[in-house]
Amino acid sequence: MSASPPSLPLSAIVTRLRAAGCVFAEDEAELIVSTARTPAELAAMVEQRVIGRPLEHVLGWAEFCGLRIAVDPGVFVPRRRTEFLVRRAAALAPTRRAVVVDLCCGSGALGAALAASLDRPELYASDVDPAAVRCARRNVTAAGGRVHEGDLYEPLPATLRGRVDILLANVPYVPTDEIELLPAEARVHESRVALDGGTDGLDVLRRVTAAAPLWLAPGGHLLFETSERQAPQAMETVASAGLIPTSATDDELYATVVIATMPAHR
Repeated sequence: MSASPPSLPLSAIVTRLRAAGCVFAEDEAELIVSTARTPAELAAMVEQRVIGRPLEHVLGWAEFCGLRIAVDPGVFVPRRRTEFLVRRAAALAPTRRAVVVDLCCGSGALGAALAASLDRPELYASDVDPAAVRCARRNVTAAGGRVHEGDLYEPLPATLRGRVDILLANVPYVPTDEIELLPAEARVHESRVALDGGTDGLDVLRRVTAAAPLWLAPGGHLLFETSERQAPQAMETVASAGLIPTSATDDELYATVVIATMPAHR
């Protein structure tokens, strides 16, 4: 809708959102008004935001790398800092048609965004969470890819082994004991499986890294996000799997990415 209904003026929405603690109340109000299709839907969306549901779940989408990514309730919301990982991946992709896998794909935002910057990549994604898979199928299929449901590499076609040029793995990396310290929007409204990285936050990463050499093409790259504190241990994990580790940071986005490269000669 192009304007708010008379029964719920924009100023009233801003006031309610601000009272609920929304820092960017004006911007959020405009997004909600422009997304709602009926006055009843508008009122429901405002109420959902007031009680603490993430804005992206209220809208049904998140902006990521300039794309509108569908995000269903309960599904991990792609963070702006992760755009840095996508940019690094795009810079490393081969000039020929790339084979890309988005592991732990959540909404499929990373795979869809990378596909948008490449020339018709062969794109696959997987996630263990059925709700995430349903959401990813909307985003990844629109980008020309396929989504598989299952644990990490298990559901991927065996024909991908040794062929993957870019392996994106936005694995959960929050230590279990620190989950309760997360903002309520994440802790309450996002799937725990998308957040919990085990005792030290690196459990899922270890599994991803250990099997990566079976799937990466010679010279292929595994990219994952981690915290600055975890990066040294994550790079040791990469090296122990026989991959060559490097890291990159973006101070503005508070983003740390580890890049694990398969040696060109096995």
